[in-house]
Amino acid sequence: MLKKVLIANRGEIALRVLRACREMGIATVAVHSEADKDSLHVKLADESVCIGPPPSPQSYLNIPALIAAAEVTGADAVHPGYGFLAENADFAEQVEQSGFVFIGPRPATIRLMGDKVSAKHAMIEAGVPCVPGSEGALPDNDAEIVKIAEQVGFPVIIKASGGGGGRGMRVVEKKEDLLKAVEMTKTEAGMAFGNPMVYMERYLQKPRHIEIQVLADEHGNAVYLGERDCSMQRRHQKVIEEAPAPGITDKERKKIGEACVAACKRIGYRGAGTFEFLYENGEFFFIEMNTRVQVEHPVTELITGIDIVQEQIRVAGGLPLQYSQKDIVLEGHAFECRINAEAPYNFIPSPGLIESCHLPGGLGIRVDSHIYQGYRIPPNYDSLIGKICVHGKTRQQAMAKMRVALAELAVTGIKTNAPLHRDLFNDHDFQEGGVSIHYLEHWLEAKKAK
Repeated sequence: MLKKVLIANRGEIALRVLRACREMGIATVAVHSEADKDSLHVKLADESVCIGPPPSPQSYLNIPALIAAAEVTGADAVHPGYGFLAENADFAEQVEQSGFVFIGPRPATIRLMGDKVSAKHAMIEAGVPCVPGSEGALPDNDAEIVKIAEQVGFPVIIKASGGGGGRGMRVVEKKEDLLKAVEMTKTEAGMAFGNPMVYMERYLQKPRHIEIQVLADEHGNAVYLGERDCSMQRRHQKVIEEAPAPGITDKERKKIGEACVAACKRIGYRGAGTFEFLYENGEFFFIEMNTRVQVEHPVTELITGIDIVQEQIRVAGGLPLQYSQKDIVLEGHAFECRINAEAPYNFIPSPGLIESCHLPGGLGIRVDSHIYQGYRIPPNYDSLIGKICVHGKTRQQAMAKMRVALAELAVTGIKTNAPLHRDLFNDHDFQEGGVSIHYLEHWLEAKKAK
């Protein structure tokens, strides 16, 4: 078992990892920028190290500073959380080469799945269904690009091979716009990701975003923990997640889950991971794999009773999974609302001092947040300040619990997107379940037009 873990992150996920470690009797090291010196995970950690000024490149993305912090504190492992360096294979490699355990997949696996083209090839070979598209990166020949698009069928979407977080994508409705779109996406991809390679896929009209949570160890064991529906999103950024996904049958769940488990074993996956799919007309199409813990992992924890972060830590320490597939039972329904420090409808960030703060509670309500009265939200980072999660016996009961939780949430001094969540949980189509990934964008447009 690992004895001391350095948490290479901030905010609510740093606090989440810290709590998992404390429960396991593992000492914790918090790293922080100068802007985060008063953050809750810093106050609660056994030790803390300032790793630089507020800008991320000089602190949370500063690999030498993170390695040095692990060395001076005598940590034996590093947990990257999500975002920042969590899916950076070079960071994972340097952690291991410096003599520490990286709590995540092996660097080679992160590289394989981090490149969308190589990931798609690996999934095709493993028998995981993929969106029809180009066989790898698009060629430089214009005529060949047009030919591929005609074979795939319009509309198509051009994607950056090294992209992520909803960036590096462009939808093309007709042939005359194709070549310009490819060039623009290549240019953007080169600037944003240092990799100008792009590929093409069929653009699905009204898909849902369904993802499969997996756990795997280095002893050849792997399990899937059901699915999450993350379709309520804006500009490819998730807003609300739920588990299980409405309308997915046990047969569909078993088939796609077993395909993901087989893929984990084929690529030698280790740790927690998420296979992301577009789902339309009863079919799953692989889009990418996240080789880290997800923001929305609590909804899976709530319906399975499995602590995903603790399993990450156990597996990284060389222990086998505690569960076989027959042990995984889905019970009830869970929702997660991402609470951001931003205006609720135009999404302008709202950093600043929290003058008062009341977080909801009660049976079946979980709040993962690092905020408190008197905490100052810095302007330097992502606007996520917490996650309200609920669990009920049915989807309807879980929705009722979330309405209560959102009504209780009270934060002053800054703006939050809580009013948006309250509106959505009273929306008829969302209440019915199964909305597409485009639903929220259209909903916002309609609200703006009123």
